[in-house]
Amino acid sequence: MPRWKPDARARLIVAAVELFAENGYENTTVVEIAERAALTKSTFFRHFPDKREVLFGGDAVSTVLADAIEAMPAGYSARDVIAAALDAVGRETFTPETREFSARRRAVIAASTELREREALKGLSLTAAMSDGLTRRGVPRLAARISAEFGALALDLAYERWSAPECEEVFAIVARRALDEVYAARAEC
Repeated sequence: MPRWKPDARARLIVAAVELFAENGYENTTVVEIAERAALTKSTFFRHFPDKREVLFGGDAVSTVLADAIEAMPAGYSARDVIAAALDAVGRETFTPETREFSARRRAVIAASTELREREALKGLSLTAAMSDGLTRRGVPRLAARISAEFGALALDLAYERWSAPECEEVFAIVARRALDEVYAARAEC
């Protein structure tokens, strides 16, 4: 019989989101999260530096974006590279299995000023990952930054729409539509 139950990280994430939804982020402690997951406080801290990071997944999305940008063959426009990176995020992170969690995560973040600030910082890191990736591909710095800003806006819109309970489309389709809308809106500016 195994001494430890598997998937401690996943169990901690589920427990935290449940407790944040029930009690509020500010009123939930690390000890409560660990107890709900049937783990110890020290196990929690082996996986996360603090309770806030349970909701933000470290650099996972940034890594997916950067890897996808790097993997694209030469000759594609910055817009096409960003679109491919958003597709990769849909395949690897925002899957049908994570949609319900994503909706709950969004609700928890919306209820907390501290978490909204952290979400904004996360958005900046995603934008930087896309901009840096495009610059490494030889896209001029300003064009890379603008393309990354458009990509980040599309990612944010797509995540909001895709995680809504009524959405039934895969993330990649929602993200491509959002990217098209962002580029179309550029003409109105």
